[in-house]
Amino acid sequence: MPTISVRKDLLFEQLGEDYSDAEFDELCFNFGIELDEVVSEKLDPAEDDSPEVIIYRIEVPANRYDLLCLEGLSRGLQIFLKKITAPCYRSLKPNGPLHRFIIKPETAQVRPFAVAAVLRNITFNKVSYKSFIDLQDKLHQNLGRRRALVSMGTHDLDTVEGPFTYEAHPPDEIKFKPLNQKKEYTAREMMDLYSGDSHLKSYLPIIRDKPVYPVIYDRNRVILSMPPIVNGEHTKITLDTKNVFLDVTGTDLNKCKIVLDTLVTMFSCYCDNQFTAESVEVEKDGKVELYPELKYWDKCVDAKKINSKIGIDIKPEAIANLLCKMCLQAVVDDTDHKFIKVTIPPTRADVIHECDIIEDVAIAYGFNEITKEFPRTNTIAQQLAINKLSDLLREELAQAGYTEALTFALCSRDDVGVKLRKKITEIPAVHISNPKTVEFQVIQFLVV
Repeated sequence: MPTISVRKDLLFEQLGEDYSDAEFDELCFNFGIELDEVVSEKLDPAEDDSPEVIIYRIEVPANRYDLLCLEGLSRGLQIFLKKITAPCYRSLKPNGPLHRFIIKPETAQVRPFAVAAVLRNITFNKVSYKSFIDLQDKLHQNLGRRRALVSMGTHDLDTVEGPFTYEAHPPDEIKFKPLNQKKEYTAREMMDLYSGDSHLKSYLPIIRDKPVYPVIYDRNRVILSMPPIVNGEHTKITLDTKNVFLDVTGTDLNKCKIVLDTLVTMFSCYCDNQFTAESVEVEKDGKVELYPELKYWDKCVDAKKINSKIGIDIKPEAIANLLCKMCLQAVVDDTDHKFIKVTIPPTRADVIHECDIIEDVAIAYGFNEITKEFPRTNTIAQQLAINKLSDLLREELAQAGYTEALTFALCSRDDVGVKLRKKITEIPAVHISNPKTVEFQVIQFLVV
């Protein structure tokens, strides 16, 4: 599960209450997360006399993208504690014309999907700015699968002019000043420049061998970014940035939408008009869509089924109240009081089935509060016939001098090619497109 680090003082300030470490650990357990570690760190590691602050390292479920930052975690806990109600997130059209983001056909060769939004009149401080950057990194590593599926860029909207175009060009034709650099480089030169960068070098293979690289331009051909590698220095956001243009590109449109909704819902609280984002027209193949969607959807769940699955017996009204504690809007159905109408907000992309709703009821009710019962049916365990036969065969084969080996399903290209004096191109092996290590590059198809 992903782990986030939050300052204890900032978190408790948001919650409006102080807790001991043991009390907060219990609160985390009740909410379905885990306090993994409590450490002390310098507020500014670069300064020797910097004061120390207490850091909570908290494990959150891998699919709870809304809990990957201080803003989302504190908001979720406040709703759980019934200190606030879940906000309503909205995508609004500006008074003037909408910004347009045009996706060119050639991007289909590399990263075909893109969505965008604007956070208008936002105010950052050092803490919220750092949290904004950290959330992007968490989403890159988690939902974005290390930027292979999704990557995002954030830009100072006041430094560029729309409409924006998402294009793809040969690397030698792309040239701009990348983030935190002092001169311009071509895209091919950036591959060499960042090959020794500890942070960016792992992302280079995503597009290095592609015939064209994706790039985002504004009206004046100013380059905003070259996803998924680096943003441009020209549009770098700072503490003084007031209007942020968000772009999300990738190979999976659904994940792009989730990432955009997550960024907007978490940090629109710092906009003058809280919990709102400005819509952007995204044009692709002649069709125009408005983003962010910030979509709410409804699901009706049988209260009797919820009670049965969890092993409790509470009224539909009580179930609805428990769901409200988990950032879901729930009411008893007016037409049939046995059913509960649940509204899932854009922050809860993890809810895709009624079993996810039932799980939230169990968490809010409290696992320790569920009465333990003996199973209503008694069974006597026995070994499966196939396992019994396997054990007998293993014993006989071992006594005959054979050694049992359990091989990996994956191996390196050299294992089935060079080491067997064969050309890898002539071997009918299934190749992994983006292997994590050289030991696991192809699917093992023979045992030697």
